[in-house]
Amino acid sequence: MEQQKIVVLGSSNTDMVLKSSHLPIPGETVLGGEFSMNPGGKGANQAVAAARLGGKVIFVARVGNDLFGKQAVEGFERYGIDTRFITKDEKVASGVALIMVDENGENSISVALGANGTLRKTHIQPALAELRESAFVLTQLETPLETVEYLGQLAREHQLKLVLNPAPAQPLSDALLASLYMITPNETEAELLSGVKVTNKASARAAALVLHQKGVDIVIITMGSQGAYVLSDELDELVPAQKVKVVDTTAAGDTFNGALVVALSEGKGLKSAIEFANRAAAYAVGILGAQTSAPTREAIEKPTKTK
Repeated sequence: MEQQKIVVLGSSNTDMVLKSSHLPIPGETVLGGEFSMNPGGKGANQAVAAARLGGKVIFVARVGNDLFGKQAVEGFERYGIDTRFITKDEKVASGVALIMVDENGENSISVALGANGTLRKTHIQPALAELRESAFVLTQLETPLETVEYLGQLAREHQLKLVLNPAPAQPLSDALLASLYMITPNETEAELLSGVKVTNKASARAAALVLHQKGVDIVIITMGSQGAYVLSDELDELVPAQKVKVVDTTAAGDTFNGALVVALSEGKGLKSAIEFANRAAAYAVGILGAQTSAPTREAIEKPTKTK
């Protein structure tokens, strides 16, 4: 079977990561810790995760005409990602994220959108043929909402299977929700979109039902160590996560999303695809960094050694 295309539309950042004992409260300075600078951005993380797992990925994005943008594009090309639709903004710098990580792997992130904030529908239109030929289109919310809404319009017009990872959390119109094939919020994002506080399987189901009734075919709520709750016409269950030692949760959700669309594009059933994505995310939280923590296919398909 010919490998199906996956189009990822979204952000590309350079992540500046500082690991220390705990996250500072306002006004506090925390000394010590390791510093690293890595490629990131939710769109880029998802594109790289999908590519490393064997997906045929086309990335639509916007970077600045600077060193960070140049290094990002070179990195995508090393992973075999199609970069023809990554455009450069001559006036605005590439996006940057400042990430603090504590000793338990929890993080706090502040993002300067930079060129990501100038991604418009005019930058999507040249990729329309690729969008129409793709198995899935995956996007997030680190680019302008009007651009994501335009993608929703294209999904309705051309019957695209649009998957939205609604992060960072923000309110979304019913029209956008109705255009989605799948939505993948975490507990916080699901609560914002549904009005239901998500803490367990029952509350996840209640939140998912709100979104499903708004026209989203498949709702998957990622719940960290509990796993991923899925609601569709065929499935209604919590798919458990693997138990692992957490080093850094940065990009775990992005890895999950990238892995999910790869598995689905290969014809895996929905539950099997979620299990595959859970394994990929479990691998990612064991390694510091965003794209650097995305697993290869071999890493998550090799048999697990028992102690």
